[in-house]
Amino acid sequence: MFDGAQVCLLPDGKRLHLCEGPIDIILEAFGPPSEVAEAYRRAEECFLDILSTLVDELMYLRKQIGDPEGYPVGPVARRMFNACWPHRKHFVTPMAAVAGSVADEVLTSVAASTGISKAYTNNGGDIAFYLAKGESLTAGIVGDYHFPHINATCTLTSESPVRGIATSGWKGRSFSMGIADAVSVLGDNAASADVAATLIANAVDADHPAISRVCACELDPDSDLEDRSVTTGVGKLEPEVVEEALNQGVKTAKLMLASGLIHAAVLILNDKYKTVGNLPAGLLAGER
Repeated sequence: MFDGAQVCLLPDGKRLHLCEGPIDIILEAFGPPSEVAEAYRRAEECFLDILSTLVDELMYLRKQIGDPEGYPVGPVARRMFNACWPHRKHFVTPMAAVAGSVADEVLTSVAASTGISKAYTNNGGDIAFYLAKGESLTAGIVGDYHFPHINATCTLTSESPVRGIATSGWKGRSFSMGIADAVSVLGDNAASADVAATLIANAVDADHPAISRVCACELDPDSDLEDRSVTTGVGKLEPEVVEEALNQGVKTAKLMLASGLIHAAVLILNDKYKTVGNLPAGLLAGER
């Protein structure tokens, strides 16, 4: 069972915190104070129904995506399904897009308020953006969830097609079958970026004694990954192992880029990184 929803302004008086169960959103909207207040009211109204509606369909959302006749009912569940459908030839469940889909849904309610010039919803690192004409936002990319610092920045403009950023890796909140410290993806929306980041991070992999794994069901009996092995630790790897693992992820990311499923990706492992596509006005710190 989850505790009740919590909605409050943060001490800066500018950002709204929306929290219930695994959902933890920081929202900020820009515009006249009355319009921002209305946007936050809409966001709260939208948010309060999300978790309960998702729980109603959770049994199906944890299953391998397949028959389109099994299309879900709830708006967030539908976003999850739609984002994962293009990847159905691989093992993937709609849960791979849940955080991004929640961010997208709340952002839609905010953008419905007239007078908002820009806004973002950050759901545990999966971020959806709204940008009116001529507006821009700069986002930071963190390569290590355990020791967070900005590894990269990218400035998104209203002319850019990017409206979502998501990050996945074995150090994050969700399980990963790969060994990437982090894979950040820029997509059309947060949901599509979320599932892409998950699958690319799974592809960054190697067989090495410094890597520890366990069945997902041992960590969480309700995991959608069931008895598949997930990564619980990655030690120091030889440079050639890191290179090969990253290259496997790059291959997957390039296929997604060619198919129009992502706009760019940053893959990080053992302090090494590779990029696919172009980070808009991006600046990467570290070693390639």
